[in-house]
Amino acid sequence: MQGDTVDDYLRCVDLYWSLAGLDLTTAPLVGVGSVCRRQGTAEAGRILAALHTCGVRRLHGFGFKTLGLIAHGHLLTSADSLAWSDTARKLRRPALPECVRAGRHRNCANCLNYALRWRAELLAAARTARHQPAA
Repeated sequence: MQGDTVDDYLRCVDLYWSLAGLDLTTAPLVGVGSVCRRQGTAEAGRILAALHTCGVRRLHGFGFKTLGLIAHGHLLTSADSLAWSDTARKLRRPALPECVRAGRHRNCANCLNYALRWRAELLAAARTARHQPAA
């Protein structure tokens, strides 16, 4: 589903039911798009929270970036992101020492080891963020 406002996303839920007879509250996974530019904002959190409130809780976030995953990842069942690859490529980080030793590649923009390390660091940051007291 996609939209510009919280109401657009809720209207999407209604349209799936009224036009196709699909109850998204029982769907194994529902994709949420169009949040990439605002996922580090409170608006993305309001969209995901509104979907949860209406019973659509198994959400997949398309194209989530690091800040969005840290702030709102607890509202997602799954997400896809190229932030890890973008970080390795754009920040021109050198390849991981184990990749250099093995002569695999010059940078880790397409490296499973780098992706798994990035994921572990992201999950740790998300856990820490959820346990911080509200300002």
